[in-house]
Amino acid sequence: MTCYEKNGWIYVSISGAPYERGFSYGKCVSKYMSDVFEMLKFNSLNSYGREWSYFIHLSDIYLFNIIKKNYKEFFDEMQGFSDGCCENGVKTDIHEIIAWNNMIGLLDYIYPFHSKTPKKNGANDKCTTFIACGDYTKDGKIVLCHNNFSEFIDGQYANVVLDIKPDKGNRILLQGFIGWIWSGTDFFVTSAGIIGAESTLGGFDKYENKHPISCRIRQCMQYGENLDDYVDILTNNNSGDYANAWYFGDINTNEIMMLELGLKYVNVQRKTNGYFIGMNAAFDPRIRNLECVNTGIDDVRRHQGARKVRIPQLMEKYKGKICPETAMTIMGDHYDVYLKKNNPCARTVCAHYELDAREFMSQESRPLPFAPRGAVDGCVIDSKMAKKMTFLLRWGNSCGIPFVVKDFCKKHPQWDYLEKYLKDRPTQPWTLFSVKTNRTRKNLSNILVHHLG
Repeated sequence: MTCYEKNGWIYVSISGAPYERGFSYGKCVSKYMSDVFEMLKFNSLNSYGREWSYFIHLSDIYLFNIIKKNYKEFFDEMQGFSDGCCENGVKTDIHEIIAWNNMIGLLDYIYPFHSKTPKKNGANDKCTTFIACGDYTKDGKIVLCHNNFSEFIDGQYANVVLDIKPDKGNRILLQGFIGWIWSGTDFFVTSAGIIGAESTLGGFDKYENKHPISCRIRQCMQYGENLDDYVDILTNNNSGDYANAWYFGDINTNEIMMLELGLKYVNVQRKTNGYFIGMNAAFDPRIRNLECVNTGIDDVRRHQGARKVRIPQLMEKYKGKICPETAMTIMGDHYDVYLKKNNPCARTVCAHYELDAREFMSQESRPLPFAPRGAVDGCVIDSKMAKKMTFLLRWGNSCGIPFVVKDFCKKHPQWDYLEKYLKDRPTQPWTLFSVKTNRTRKNLSNILVHHLG
Protein backbone atom coordinates (compact mmCIF):
# COMPACT_ATOMS: atom_id res chain seq x y z
CA MET A 1 0.00 0.00 0.00
CA THR A 2 1.18 3.50 -0.85
CA CYS A 3 -0.49 6.66 0.44
CA TYR A 4 0.62 10.30 0.31
CA GLU A 5 -0.60 13.84 -0.40
CA LYS A 6 0.47 15.81 -3.44
CA ASN A 7 -0.73 19.20 -4.71
CA GLY A 8 -4.17 18.84 -3.13
CA TRP A 9 -4.56 15.17 -4.04
CA ILE A 10 -4.49 12.07 -1.85
CA TYR A 11 -2.69 9.31 -3.75
CA VAL A 12 -3.50 5.73 -2.69
CA SER A 13 -2.27 2.48 -4.21
CA ILE A 14 -3.87 -0.78 -3.08
CA SER A 15 -3.69 -4.36 -4.30
CA GLY A 16 -4.72 -7.92 -3.57
CA ALA A 17 -7.98 -9.67 -2.77
CA PRO A 18 -11.15 -7.62 -2.25
CA TYR A 19 -11.21 -7.45 1.56
CA GLU A 20 -7.44 -6.99 1.76
CA ARG A 21 -7.30 -4.04 -0.64
CA GLY A 22 -10.37 -2.46 0.93
CA PHE A 23 -8.90 -2.76 4.42
CA SER A 24 -5.67 -1.10 3.27
CA TYR A 25 -7.64 1.72 1.66
CA GLY A 26 -9.73 2.29 4.78
CA LYS A 27 -6.69 2.42 7.07
CA CYS A 28 -4.96 4.84 4.72
CA VAL A 29 -7.75 7.42 4.46
CA SER A 30 -9.56 6.97 7.78
CA LYS A 31 -8.49 10.39 9.04
CA TYR A 32 -10.17 12.04 6.05
CA MET A 33 -13.34 9.99 6.50
CA SER A 34 -14.05 11.65 9.83
CA ASP A 35 -14.61 14.93 7.96
CA VAL A 36 -16.70 13.14 5.33
CA PHE A 37 -19.07 11.74 7.94
CA GLU A 38 -19.46 15.12 9.64
CA MET A 39 -20.23 16.70 6.27
CA LEU A 40 -22.82 14.03 5.47
CA LYS A 41 -24.60 14.50 8.78
CA PHE A 42 -24.79 18.25 8.25
CA ASN A 43 -25.60 18.26 4.55
CA SER A 44 -28.32 15.62 4.72
CA LEU A 45 -30.24 17.58 7.32
CA ASN A 46 -29.52 21.02 5.88
CA SER A 47 -30.35 20.18 2.26
CA TYR A 48 -33.04 17.52 2.65
CA GLY A 49 -34.39 17.85 6.20
CA ARG A 50 -33.38 14.22 6.79
CA GLU A 51 -30.73 12.73 9.05
CA TRP A 52 -27.85 10.94 7.33
CA SER A 53 -29.08 7.79 9.11
CA TYR A 54 -32.29 8.07 7.04
CA PHE A 55 -30.28 7.75 3.79
CA ILE A 56 -28.29 4.83 5.22
CA HIS A 57 -31.67 3.18 5.86
CA LEU A 58 -32.74 3.90 2.26
CA SER A 59 -29.51 2.33 1.09
CA ASP A 60 -30.30 -0.77 3.14
CA ILE A 61 -33.76 -0.99 1.54
CA TYR A 62 -32.74 -0.40 -2.07
CA LEU A 63 -29.06 -1.34 -2.44
CA PHE A 64 -27.56 -3.47 0.32
CA ASN A 65 -28.87 -6.90 -0.66
CA ILE A 66 -28.50 -6.27 -4.40
CA ILE A 67 -24.82 -5.47 -3.96
CA LYS A 68 -24.19 -8.31 -1.50
CA LYS A 69 -25.86 -10.86 -3.79
CA ASN A 70 -24.66 -9.69 -7.22
CA TYR A 71 -21.36 -7.93 -6.52
CA LYS A 72 -19.87 -9.82 -3.59
CA GLU A 73 -16.34 -8.83 -4.62
CA PHE A 74 -17.16 -5.14 -4.30
CA PHE A 75 -19.24 -5.76 -1.15
CA ASP A 76 -16.20 -7.43 0.44
CA GLU A 77 -13.99 -4.53 -0.65
CA MET A 78 -16.33 -2.06 1.05
CA GLN A 79 -16.49 -4.30 4.14
CA GLY A 80 -12.69 -4.20 4.23
CA PHE A 81 -12.74 -0.44 3.87
CA SER A 82 -15.17 -0.12 6.78
CA ASP A 83 -13.04 -2.37 8.98
CA GLY A 84 -9.89 -0.47 8.00
CA CYS A 85 -11.47 2.80 9.13
CA CYS A 86 -12.57 1.22 12.41
CA GLU A 87 -9.08 -0.19 12.96
CA ASN A 88 -7.84 3.40 13.03
CA GLY A 89 -10.54 4.55 15.43
CA VAL A 90 -13.02 6.02 12.91
CA LYS A 91 -16.39 4.46 13.65
CA THR A 92 -18.42 3.30 10.66
CA ASP A 93 -19.85 0.10 9.18
CA ILE A 94 -20.56 -1.56 5.86
CA HIS A 95 -24.06 -0.04 5.74
CA GLU A 96 -22.69 3.51 5.91
CA ILE A 97 -19.91 2.81 3.41
CA ILE A 98 -22.39 1.43 0.87
CA ALA A 99 -24.56 4.52 1.39
CA TRP A 100 -21.54 6.83 0.97
CA ASN A 101 -20.48 5.01 -2.22
CA ASN A 102 -24.00 5.56 -3.59
CA MET A 103 -24.60 9.04 -2.17
CA ILE A 104 -25.43 10.66 -5.50
CA GLY A 105 -27.88 7.93 -6.44
CA LEU A 106 -29.52 8.04 -3.02
CA LEU A 107 -29.99 11.81 -2.92
CA ASP A 108 -30.92 12.59 -6.51
CA TYR A 109 -32.65 9.41 -7.70
CA ILE A 110 -33.68 6.96 -4.96
CA TYR A 111 -34.94 9.54 -2.47
CA PRO A 112 -37.33 11.27 -4.94
CA PHE A 113 -38.50 7.83 -6.11
CA HIS A 114 -39.02 6.56 -2.55
CA SER A 115 -40.73 9.70 -1.28
CA LYS A 116 -42.83 10.03 -4.46
CA THR A 117 -41.87 13.71 -4.62
CA PRO A 118 -39.72 14.19 -7.75
CA LYS A 119 -37.42 17.19 -7.71
CA LYS A 120 -38.81 20.08 -9.77
CA ASN A 121 -35.60 20.28 -11.69
CA GLY A 122 -34.80 16.56 -11.80
CA ALA A 123 -31.31 15.32 -10.97
CA ASN A 124 -28.44 17.74 -10.47
CA ASP A 125 -26.13 18.49 -13.38
CA LYS A 126 -22.40 18.03 -12.93
CA CYS A 127 -19.25 17.87 -15.04
CA THR A 128 -17.89 18.95 -18.42
CA THR A 129 -16.01 16.65 -20.77
CA PHE A 130 -14.85 16.09 -24.32
CA ILE A 131 -13.13 13.24 -26.13
CA ALA A 132 -11.48 13.61 -29.53
CA CYS A 133 -9.40 11.67 -32.04
CA GLY A 134 -8.39 11.61 -35.70
CA ASP A 135 -8.29 14.97 -37.47
CA TYR A 136 -8.96 16.88 -34.26
CA THR A 137 -5.91 15.77 -32.27
CA LYS A 138 -2.27 16.59 -32.84
CA ASP A 139 -1.18 12.98 -33.32
CA GLY A 140 -4.50 11.52 -34.44
CA LYS A 141 -4.77 9.54 -31.21
CA ILE A 142 -7.30 10.00 -28.41
CA VAL A 143 -7.46 12.92 -26.00
CA LEU A 144 -9.98 12.89 -23.13
CA CYS A 145 -10.66 15.75 -20.69
CA HIS A 146 -13.00 16.26 -17.78
CA ASN A 147 -13.81 18.52 -14.89
CA ASN A 148 -16.11 17.79 -12.00
CA PHE A 149 -18.30 20.67 -10.96
CA SER A 150 -20.36 20.08 -7.87
CA GLU A 151 -21.52 21.74 -4.71
CA PHE A 152 -18.25 22.45 -2.94
CA ILE A 153 -19.47 20.89 0.30
CA ASP A 154 -19.26 17.35 -1.10
CA GLY A 155 -17.32 17.86 -4.35
CA GLN A 156 -14.24 18.88 -2.34
CA TYR A 157 -13.92 15.23 -1.28
CA ALA A 158 -13.36 14.02 -4.85
CA ASN A 159 -9.61 14.51 -4.44
CA VAL A 160 -8.36 10.92 -4.39
CA VAL A 161 -6.13 9.32 -7.00
CA LEU A 162 -6.69 5.59 -6.51
CA ASP A 163 -4.51 2.90 -8.05
CA ILE A 164 -6.23 -0.48 -7.72
CA LYS A 165 -4.31 -3.65 -8.60
CA PRO A 166 -6.89 -6.38 -7.95
CA ASP A 167 -6.08 -10.07 -7.77
CA LYS A 168 -8.43 -10.55 -10.73
CA GLY A 169 -9.15 -8.33 -13.71
CA ASN A 170 -7.67 -5.07 -14.95
CA ARG A 171 -5.55 -2.64 -13.02
CA ILE A 172 -7.32 0.71 -12.60
CA LEU A 173 -6.12 4.27 -12.05
CA LEU A 174 -8.99 6.60 -11.24
CA GLN A 175 -9.69 10.04 -9.82
CA GLY A 176 -12.67 10.30 -7.52
CA PHE A 177 -14.28 10.49 -4.09
CA ILE A 178 -12.52 9.37 -0.93
CA GLY A 179 -13.53 5.84 0.03
CA TRP A 180 -15.45 4.96 -3.13
CA ILE A 181 -14.82 1.68 -4.95
CA TRP A 182 -15.51 3.57 -8.17
CA SER A 183 -14.80 7.14 -9.14
CA GLY A 184 -18.06 9.08 -9.13
CA THR A 185 -16.57 11.83 -11.24
CA ASP A 186 -15.77 9.41 -13.37
CA PHE A 187 -12.27 9.77 -14.77
CA PHE A 188 -10.14 6.64 -15.20
CA VAL A 189 -7.75 4.51 -17.24
CA THR A 190 -7.39 0.72 -17.13
CA SER A 191 -4.69 -1.75 -18.08
CA ALA A 192 -7.00 -2.98 -20.87
CA GLY A 193 -6.41 0.36 -22.64
CA ILE A 194 -9.82 1.89 -21.94
CA ILE A 195 -10.13 5.49 -20.77
CA GLY A 196 -13.34 7.04 -19.55
CA ALA A 197 -15.25 10.01 -18.16
CA GLU A 198 -18.86 11.17 -17.94
CA SER A 199 -21.22 14.11 -17.77
CA THR A 200 -24.49 13.81 -15.87
CA LEU A 201 -27.82 14.16 -17.68
CA GLY A 202 -29.26 17.15 -15.85
CA GLY A 203 -32.95 17.06 -15.09
CA PHE A 204 -33.18 13.27 -15.26
CA ASP A 205 -36.15 12.06 -13.19
CA LYS A 206 -36.56 8.30 -13.75
CA TYR A 207 -35.49 5.36 -11.59
CA GLU A 208 -35.99 1.60 -11.25
CA ASN A 209 -34.52 -0.45 -8.43
CA LYS A 210 -32.06 -2.66 -10.28
CA HIS A 211 -28.26 -2.64 -10.08
CA PRO A 212 -26.50 0.55 -8.92
CA ILE A 213 -24.16 2.45 -11.22
CA SER A 214 -21.39 2.26 -8.62
CA CYS A 215 -21.05 -1.47 -9.21
CA ARG A 216 -21.81 -1.51 -12.92
CA ILE A 217 -19.12 1.03 -13.85
CA ARG A 218 -16.59 -0.60 -11.50
CA GLN A 219 -17.41 -3.92 -13.19
CA CYS A 220 -16.64 -2.22 -16.51
CA MET A 221 -13.34 -0.85 -15.32
CA GLN A 222 -12.13 -4.08 -13.75
CA TYR A 223 -13.40 -6.59 -16.29
CA GLY A 224 -14.24 -4.68 -19.48
CA GLU A 225 -11.83 -5.44 -22.32
CA ASN A 226 -13.39 -3.36 -25.11
CA LEU A 227 -16.11 -0.80 -25.78
CA ASP A 228 -18.72 -3.48 -26.43
CA ASP A 229 -18.18 -4.80 -22.92
CA TYR A 230 -18.86 -1.35 -21.49
CA VAL A 231 -22.15 -1.05 -23.36
CA ASP A 232 -23.25 -4.53 -22.26
CA ILE A 233 -22.35 -4.09 -18.58
CA LEU A 234 -23.77 -0.59 -18.20
CA THR A 235 -27.08 -1.37 -19.90
CA ASN A 236 -27.65 -4.69 -18.12
CA ASN A 237 -29.90 -4.22 -15.05
CA ASN A 238 -29.69 -0.44 -15.47
CA SER A 239 -31.42 1.49 -12.67
CA GLY A 240 -31.25 4.92 -14.26
CA ASP A 241 -29.44 6.06 -11.13
CA TYR A 242 -26.78 8.70 -11.75
CA ALA A 243 -27.85 8.86 -15.40
CA ASN A 244 -24.91 9.99 -17.49
CA ALA A 245 -23.55 10.49 -20.93
CA TRP A 246 -20.44 8.32 -20.77
CA TYR A 247 -17.35 8.97 -22.91
CA PHE A 248 -14.97 6.10 -23.51
CA GLY A 249 -11.91 5.60 -25.67
CA ASP A 250 -10.12 2.40 -26.65
CA ILE A 251 -6.47 3.21 -27.26
CA ASN A 252 -5.98 -0.20 -28.93
CA THR A 253 -8.37 0.63 -31.78
CA ASN A 254 -8.27 4.45 -31.58
CA GLU A 255 -12.06 4.49 -31.34
CA ILE A 256 -14.13 6.79 -29.14
CA MET A 257 -17.68 6.27 -27.95
CA MET A 258 -20.49 8.31 -26.41
CA LEU A 259 -23.03 6.27 -24.45
CA GLU A 260 -26.02 8.36 -23.36
CA LEU A 261 -27.51 6.11 -20.72
CA GLY A 262 -31.04 6.97 -19.76
CA LEU A 263 -33.35 4.36 -18.24
CA LYS A 264 -35.50 3.04 -21.08
CA TYR A 265 -33.55 4.86 -23.79
CA VAL A 266 -29.90 4.46 -24.72
CA ASN A 267 -27.93 6.30 -27.40
CA VAL A 268 -24.60 4.81 -28.51
CA GLN A 269 -22.38 6.59 -31.04
CA ARG A 270 -18.84 5.60 -32.04
CA LYS A 271 -16.16 7.34 -34.11
CA THR A 272 -12.57 6.93 -35.24
CA ASN A 273 -12.43 10.53 -36.43
CA GLY A 274 -14.09 13.44 -34.62
CA TYR A 275 -15.20 14.31 -31.11
CA PHE A 276 -17.98 14.08 -28.56
CA ILE A 277 -18.79 16.68 -25.90
CA GLY A 278 -20.48 16.42 -22.51
CA MET A 279 -22.44 19.40 -21.19
CA ASN A 280 -25.20 17.86 -18.98
CA ALA A 281 -27.97 17.58 -21.55
CA ALA A 282 -28.79 14.57 -23.72
CA PHE A 283 -28.50 14.85 -27.48
CA ASP A 284 -30.95 11.95 -27.81
CA PRO A 285 -34.41 13.57 -28.01
CA ARG A 286 -36.06 10.54 -26.40
CA ILE A 287 -33.95 10.79 -23.24
CA ARG A 288 -34.15 14.58 -23.21
CA ASN A 289 -37.93 14.80 -23.64
CA LEU A 290 -39.26 11.61 -22.05
CA GLU A 291 -36.83 11.04 -19.17
CA CYS A 292 -35.67 14.56 -18.25
CA VAL A 293 -37.18 17.89 -17.30
CA ASN A 294 -35.89 21.45 -17.79
CA THR A 295 -32.65 20.44 -19.50
CA GLY A 296 -31.53 23.90 -20.65
CA ILE A 297 -29.93 22.47 -23.77
CA ASP A 298 -30.71 25.52 -25.93
CA ASP A 299 -30.60 28.19 -23.22
CA VAL A 300 -27.25 30.02 -23.40
CA ARG A 301 -28.04 31.72 -20.10
CA ARG A 302 -27.44 28.31 -18.56
CA HIS A 303 -24.33 26.20 -18.56
CA GLN A 304 -25.83 23.45 -20.74
CA GLY A 305 -26.73 25.73 -23.62
CA ALA A 306 -23.61 27.86 -23.25
CA ARG A 307 -21.24 24.88 -23.34
CA LYS A 308 -23.19 23.31 -26.19
CA VAL A 309 -22.03 26.38 -28.15
CA ARG A 310 -18.61 27.00 -26.63
CA ILE A 311 -17.01 23.54 -26.61
CA PRO A 312 -17.54 22.96 -30.36
CA GLN A 313 -16.06 26.43 -30.98
CA LEU A 314 -12.97 25.34 -29.07
CA MET A 315 -12.85 22.01 -30.90
CA GLU A 316 -12.74 23.86 -34.22
CA LYS A 317 -10.29 26.47 -32.97
CA TYR A 318 -7.82 23.78 -31.93
CA LYS A 319 -8.63 21.26 -34.65
CA GLY A 320 -5.51 19.28 -35.49
CA LYS A 321 -3.75 20.69 -32.42
CA ILE A 322 -5.56 19.07 -29.51
CA CYS A 323 -3.01 17.55 -27.15
CA PRO A 324 -2.51 17.64 -23.36
CA GLU A 325 -1.35 21.27 -23.42
CA THR A 326 -4.26 22.62 -25.48
CA ALA A 327 -6.66 20.39 -23.57
CA MET A 328 -5.70 22.09 -20.32
CA THR A 329 -6.35 25.44 -21.96
CA ILE A 330 -9.77 24.30 -23.15
CA MET A 331 -10.78 22.99 -19.73
CA GLY A 332 -9.79 26.31 -18.14
CA ASP A 333 -11.72 28.39 -20.68
CA HIS A 334 -13.68 31.40 -19.33
CA TYR A 335 -15.40 32.73 -22.44
CA ASP A 336 -19.07 33.47 -21.77
CA VAL A 337 -21.05 32.99 -25.00
CA TYR A 338 -24.10 34.76 -23.56
CA LEU A 339 -22.31 38.00 -22.65
CA LYS A 340 -19.68 37.47 -25.37
CA LYS A 341 -16.66 38.18 -23.18
CA ASN A 342 -14.22 36.46 -20.84
CA ASN A 343 -16.19 36.11 -17.64
CA PRO A 344 -15.64 33.17 -15.24
CA CYS A 345 -19.18 32.18 -14.28
CA ALA A 346 -21.63 29.29 -14.27
CA ARG A 347 -21.78 29.28 -18.08
CA THR A 348 -18.08 28.81 -18.78
CA VAL A 349 -16.24 25.54 -19.42
CA CYS A 350 -14.41 25.99 -16.12
CA ALA A 351 -17.60 26.65 -14.16
CA HIS A 352 -17.62 29.26 -11.36
CA TYR A 353 -21.05 29.60 -9.76
CA GLU A 354 -19.28 31.11 -6.74
CA LEU A 355 -18.37 34.14 -8.90
CA ASP A 356 -21.72 34.41 -10.68
CA ALA A 357 -24.40 36.92 -9.61
CA ARG A 358 -26.92 35.00 -11.75
CA GLU A 359 -28.58 38.21 -12.99
CA PHE A 360 -29.89 36.42 -16.05
CA MET A 361 -31.47 33.39 -14.38
CA SER A 362 -34.83 33.53 -12.62
CA GLN A 363 -35.84 29.87 -12.47
CA GLU A 364 -36.65 29.03 -8.86
CA SER A 365 -35.09 25.58 -8.99
CA ARG A 366 -31.74 26.66 -10.48
CA PRO A 367 -28.63 27.45 -8.40
CA LEU A 368 -28.68 30.74 -6.49
CA PRO A 369 -26.37 33.77 -6.90
CA PHE A 370 -22.80 33.10 -5.79
CA ALA A 371 -23.60 29.50 -4.86
CA PRO A 372 -20.55 27.59 -3.56
CA ARG A 373 -20.58 25.33 -6.56
CA GLY A 374 -18.50 24.85 -9.67
CA ALA A 375 -15.42 23.12 -11.06
CA VAL A 376 -13.23 21.54 -8.40
CA ASP A 377 -10.63 19.92 -10.64
CA GLY A 378 -9.27 19.42 -14.15
CA CYS A 379 -8.36 16.06 -15.74
CA VAL A 380 -6.49 15.28 -18.97
CA ILE A 381 -5.31 12.05 -20.58
CA ASP A 382 -4.19 11.04 -24.06
CA SER A 383 -3.32 7.69 -25.66
CA LYS A 384 0.39 8.01 -24.85
CA MET A 385 -0.33 8.60 -21.17
CA ALA A 386 -2.94 5.85 -21.13
CA LYS A 387 -0.40 3.29 -22.35
CA LYS A 388 1.69 4.09 -19.29
CA MET A 389 -1.41 4.33 -17.07
CA THR A 390 -0.81 7.97 -16.19
CA PHE A 391 -2.93 11.11 -16.33
CA LEU A 392 -2.73 14.83 -15.57
CA LEU A 393 -4.82 16.35 -12.81
CA ARG A 394 -5.27 19.78 -11.29
CA TRP A 395 -6.98 20.22 -7.93
CA GLY A 396 -9.06 23.28 -7.09
CA ASN A 397 -10.50 23.87 -10.54
CA SER A 398 -9.30 23.70 -14.14
CA CYS A 399 -8.08 27.30 -14.40
CA GLY A 400 -6.29 27.81 -11.08
CA ILE A 401 -8.42 30.55 -9.50
CA PRO A 402 -8.11 29.96 -5.73
CA PHE A 403 -11.08 29.48 -3.43
CA VAL A 404 -10.56 30.91 0.07
CA VAL A 405 -13.36 30.02 2.46
CA LYS A 406 -13.12 32.98 4.84
CA ASP A 407 -12.98 35.49 2.00
CA PHE A 408 -15.92 33.86 0.22
CA CYS A 409 -18.12 33.72 3.33
CA LYS A 410 -17.25 37.30 4.28
CA LYS A 411 -18.15 38.54 0.81
CA HIS A 412 -21.32 36.40 0.62
CA PRO A 413 -22.60 36.09 4.20
CA GLN A 414 -25.71 34.22 3.08
CA TRP A 415 -23.41 31.18 2.91
CA ASP A 416 -21.42 31.76 6.11
CA TYR A 417 -23.15 28.85 7.87
CA LEU A 418 -21.15 26.58 5.53
CA GLU A 419 -17.77 27.96 6.61
CA LYS A 420 -17.11 25.11 9.05
CA TYR A 421 -17.65 22.53 6.33
CA LEU A 422 -15.84 24.11 3.37
CA LYS A 423 -12.13 23.79 2.65
CA ASP A 424 -9.71 26.18 0.98
CA ARG A 425 -8.57 25.23 -2.50
CA PRO A 426 -5.44 27.26 -3.30
CA THR A 427 -3.95 27.43 -6.77
CA GLN A 428 -2.29 24.09 -7.55
CA PRO A 429 -0.14 22.97 -10.49
CA TRP A 430 -1.11 20.36 -13.02
CA THR A 431 0.40 17.10 -11.76
CA LEU A 432 1.10 13.81 -13.51
CA PHE A 433 0.01 10.70 -11.61
CA SER A 434 0.86 7.10 -12.43
CA VAL A 435 0.15 3.61 -11.13
CA LYS A 436 3.82 3.40 -10.24
CA THR A 437 4.99 6.80 -9.14
CA ASN A 438 4.02 10.45 -8.80
CA ARG A 439 6.16 12.73 -10.92
CA THR A 440 6.97 16.24 -9.85
CA ARG A 441 6.19 19.28 -11.91
CA LYS A 442 9.82 19.52 -13.04
CA ASN A 443 9.39 16.18 -14.80
CA LEU A 444 6.48 17.53 -16.82
CA SER A 445 8.46 19.99 -18.94
CA ASN A 446 7.87 17.94 -22.07
CA ILE A 447 4.11 18.07 -21.48
CA LEU A 448 3.46 21.43 -19.87
CA VAL A 449 4.68 24.15 -22.19
CA HIS A 450 2.95 26.71 -20.04
CA HIS A 451 1.29 26.61 -16.65
CA LEU A 452 -2.29 27.75 -16.29
CA GLY A 453 -3.16 30.17 -13.52
